[in-house]
Formats: sequence, C-alpha cells, structure tokens
Amino acid sequence: MDDIREVLARVVKEVFGVHAEPELATTDEQFGDYATNVAMQLAKQLKRNPREVADELVPPLFEALSMQVAEITIAGPGFINIRLSDQTIFDQALAAPSTKLQTFAGQTVVSEYSDPNPFKVLHAGHLYTSVVGDAISRLIQAAGGEVHAVNFGGDVGLHVGKTMWAIVQDVGGEKPELLQNIAPAERAEWMAKKYVVGTQAYETDEQAKTQIIELNKRVYQVHAEGDTDTPFAQMYWTCRQWSYDYFNEFYARLGTAFEKYYPESQTAPIGVATVKEQLAKGVYQESDGAIVFVGEPYGLHTRVFINSAGLPTYEAKDVGLMMAKWHDYHFDKSIIITGNDIIEYMKVVLKSIEQFAPEFVQRTTHLTHGQVKLEGGVKMSSRKGNFLRAVDVLDAAAKANKQATGRDDEQAVLGAVKYAFLKQRIGPDIIYNPEESVSLEGNSGPYLMYAHARARSILAKAASPEYMAGDEGFELQPLERSLARDIARYPQVVQKAVTDLMPHHICTYLYELAQTFNRFYEKNRVIGDPREAQRLVLVALYADVLKDGLQLLGIVAPNRL
Repeated sequence: MDDIREVLARVVKEVFGVHAEPELATTDEQFGDYATNVAMQLAKQLKRNPREVADELVPPLFEALSMQVAEITIAGPGFINIRLSDQTIFDQALAAPSTKLQTFAGQTVVSEYSDPNPFKVLHAGHLYTSVVGDAISRLIQAAGGEVHAVNFGGDVGLHVGKTMWAIVQDVGGEKPELLQNIAPAERAEWMAKKYVVGTQAYETDEQAKTQIIELNKRVYQVHAEGDTDTPFAQMYWTCRQWSYDYFNEFYARLGTAFEKYYPESQTAPIGVATVKEQLAKGVYQESDGAIVFVGEPYGLHTRVFINSAGLPTYEAKDVGLMMAKWHDYHFDKSIIITGNDIIEYMKVVLKSIEQFAPEFVQRTTHLTHGQVKLEGGVKMSSRKGNFLRAVDVLDAAAKANKQATGRDDEQAVLGAVKYAFLKQRIGPDIIYNPEESVSLEGNSGPYLMYAHARARSILAKAASPEYMAGDEGFELQPLERSLARDIARYPQVVQKAVTDLMPHHICTYLYELAQTFNRFYEKNRVIGDPREAQRLVLVALYADVLKDGLQLLGIVAPNRL
C-alpha cells in the first residue's frame, strides 16, 4: 500500500504541481483493492470539479502503476478505485507471512503488566492484564523492539500488615516453624484468606487495627534493617517467597515471563528520596505533616505521596518505580497496563513526574481496562474475599471445554481464554462466556486453532507446494483471488495493531481470514485439481499467517487437534 501511496503522491505533483499526502484505504473487493479520495482533496485547492481532477489524474497514474494494476476506475463524485493485477495480489500474499515491521526497530521498550501483590491471590484482572500485556509485548517485538517485560507489586504496605497480623494470630504467635504445616498447594489460598481476616479485623476491631498498623511499620523495618533472623522476619520472607512461587507457576502456565520484578520495598526508598528532593524544588508541598502534589492547577486533584507518619504511599512508590525503570533501561517507550480504576490516580502521579522529568512521561503510555466478569456477574472485592479469581476463569473454561469435547486440553483452554479477552478492544469491562469461548463454530480461539490444524492436514496430503513467480498470463479464479487478497492484508493489520497497541485487530482479521478460506475451500478442490499447485501455495500461506497471528496473541497453533 505504501508504494502505491508514494506513486500517487508523485503523480499528483507531476500533473498538478502541488504536494499531497493521499489517503489510501482498502475497499470492498467488488470495487477494487484500494480506493482514494485524493481528487476531492485536491479539488478545493485547485478550485476544480473533483471528477475532472480524477479524469486527469487516472491516465498517468495507470501508466505509473502499469506493472502492478489491472485497472483504475472512477466512481461517484471522484473516488478513484485501484484494482491490482492477479500477479501482484499473489506476490503480495507470498510476501505477507515473512514481512518484518520496523516500527520499533532499535527502540528499548519496557512493558509493565500484571502487577500482583504478594500476600494476596491473583484475580481475573491479573489474568487479563497478563494476557494482554504478553500480546502487546509480542507485537512490539514483531515490530523490531527490544522488549523488557517487568512486573510491580506491593511486598510492603497495609495489605501486608493485615495478612501478617492474621497469620500470626492463626499460628499462635511469631513462630516461623509452624508455617511448614501449610501444604505447598494450599499456601496461596491460605494467605488470601488471612488477608480477608486481617481486613475485617482492621475495619471492626480497634485493638487489631492498632496492632496491624504496628506490624505494617515492622515490615518496613525488616527491609530497612535487612532483617532475616528474627522470627517475624522469617515468617515475612517465607510468605513473600510463597507468593512469588505462586506467581511464577501461574505465569509459566500462561506462557508469559518477566525479566524483572520490582517490589515496592525496592521502589519505596527511591520514591521517598525523589519526592523529598523535589519538595525542596517546589514540585511537592507539605500539608498537615504529609507531602502532597497539588493537582488542581492542572485540572487534577491533590494526592499524598508521603503520609504524616513518614511512610511512602502508593504514589511515592510509583515515582520510585519510574525512576528505577529509567535507571535500568533508559527506555525509548514505557507501557503500563492497569485497570480503569486508577486512571485519575496515574494522571496525578505522571503529572508530578512531568514537572522534573518530562521526557519520562512523554515516553510513557498508560493503557487501562475494565473488570473481567463471568456471565451472570461476580463483583470483585479481594477485601471481602468475594471476587473472581484467575483460576476461576481458567477452571470455567476447562469445564466448558470438557463438556464440549470430552477432553482435558490445557492448550485449548488457554487459547479459548486468551482469544476471548484479546478479541475485544482494550478498555471496557469483559463479560466472559466460557461456553462461547471454547466453541469450534464461532469467533473463538479453538475455532482458529482448529482452522490451522485443518489447513496443515490438507498440506500433509500433498507434496511441498511450489510456485514459480513471473508466469505469463497468470490468473486467479475469483475465490482464489479473495483468499490471496486477504492473506496479503496481514502486514497492514499487524502494523495497525502495533501502532494502536491493540491486539483485537489481529483477532478480527484472523477470524475474517478463516471465513474467507472456508468459502474458498467449500467451492474449490485442492488435492487432485488441475490448479493444485497454486491452491496448495494459498493453503500454505493461509496456514503460515494463521500460525504467525496466533503466536502474536500467545496462542499455540497446533498441527492437529
């Protein structure tokens, strides 16, 4: 498309002596392959009728593109429709699976997502951000970027104090040896339940609240003093490691991995030092013993970065995280994926950083999403212990898949969940339907996985497909051309997904491509047909594009199901 756009701009300059940046869009196949409204763009500037401009532009344009196009026509008030030759369409399809994008070539990109807190269980939002973050990271890598996937979570903070208080109560004191009574498979859930108990006590029992606040301070002291010997410190470090083991097992199951995990205990001191340094420069202000950023002058709200007890809030920890990521990577771009609930919070944090490190904020993109809910609705609240866990979503998919196929298939389950999340634009709430997600007949991950396996089975019945470019009089039959045309669009779709950081473009395209192939295969025999050679090449290209697209989504493309 870009080469046609460049030729079009050059012809406009030659014919009319003016500079133009023509818009070129894929059009319905009945009208051609590409359409441009450049004649209407030029009409006002030239003070001429757009149809007349198009009439004058088409002959030299056709001459300039004679090796690529079959015809150029004018429609309506001056739309120019361009139909490529069959040879060009086929050649573009041949190149599609191996096209390499350069959007992020030479750039260092930090991709931060998932961000679970130790001492708490992974909920459906963590599953969603893990899937989306992994897909976006894959897109950036496909576009030449050097991606560093990182994770951030609260190993210090009031939630830790609540959980540790409940743990101490449960085992009857600061007795680290008693933690070994908790079976490995039960540890994550056990800690999650303790968090709920601690939260309820904090909200209803003043004595417990006081004790929790003191334990919260002790957790900070453990880090500040490097304490690994006292009984309380041993309990803390043991439980924190249990959380990390649980996270790693979960990520391994999903097929995603993180290069670095930034705990809040590491970013908090950096954030405190930065906030205090910038306090002296007027970025932050003192207020009732706390340090705040006043956001009202920027159309935002005021938030506390260091509280009156001298402890860093989430805001200061996020400042420290930004500084740590810059120190470690000197990123060209930083992507942060979180829930919609902290949009306004992040605006204040980023605006405060912008006052002393504007380049960091200019290079940062904050993507947000809604809640994940099973059909029927489950309101998430880890504080009350009434929420949709990550494992609940995976278990629901596994159950639906077993009912539909009679098999236990982890790859199909993961493909179903990932695709169900990724096919929707990032932003709104996700209503997850397990039965729909595992269906082999709808817009689902298993449907596309099966489509790939089906294409590979066709290829397995024949010798390796070959095609000699440059055959004279090369022609495609209508459904062959439609399939080749859709295959050829793949690089454009990936480019749009990369530019927008939106994997759903890939999903929409792959589903439409599979439907195009089904129409082709329904009407066209491949094996044993006189046109077997060309058709086998199309099937191979189709399978390669499906595989590449599914891999960008983090979904396995099996050769058989």
